[in-house]
Amino acid sequence: MQTIKAKKLSEEAFGTFGEYTDFLNPSGFGIGGFFPDRVTLPVSGTMPVGFSPLVIEKPAAFVVKAAEYHNLTREGLIALDADIVIHVAPASNKPVPELTEAFLIPRGTFVTLKTGVWHMCPFPVDAQTAHVVIALPERTYVNDCVVVEYAEDDFVNIEL
Repeated sequence: MQTIKAKKLSEEAFGTFGEYTDFLNPSGFGIGGFFPDRVTLPVSGTMPVGFSPLVIEKPAAFVVKAAEYHNLTREGLIALDADIVIHVAPASNKPVPELTEAFLIPRGTFVTLKTGVWHMCPFPVDAQTAHVVIALPERTYVNDCVVVEYAEDDFVNIEL
C-alpha cells in the first residue's frame, strides 16, 4: 500500500482533474452579491442534472480501496458542513491507483471532476459526519459509472 499526502487545493495542482470555487467566500467580478458562472458542469443533450445528498462517516484511516469514473459527464460536489479530502487519478482506460493524488477541500467549496477522472467517495476531515451534495446528470450512477475494487497491494493511504 502506498501512502500519499493530501495537498492544499490550488488551480495549479488540481487543474488536471477539474475546477473549483469557494461558494462561502466568492471573489472577483460580481453583480452585487451574485457571482455568476464560477464553475461549470457540462452535460449532454437535454438530460437534467440531479442533486443528491451524500452522508459520509469519518473512517479510522483514509484508505482508498476502490475508484470509479464516468465516461460521459463531469461530476460536481460540495461539502456543506465539514472539510473533506478527495482522491483523484488521471482519466485512463484502466485503473491507475499508483497515480492517485489527494486534495483537502474546505467546506463550501464546489468542485467539478473532469470526465473520466478516477475518484470515489470523499472522507470527512474535521467532523465525524459530513453532508455532501453530489451533482450528476440524472441516473449516471446506473448508466455511466465504472467502479473498480483495488487489490490490497494497490490500496492508497492518505495522510493529512
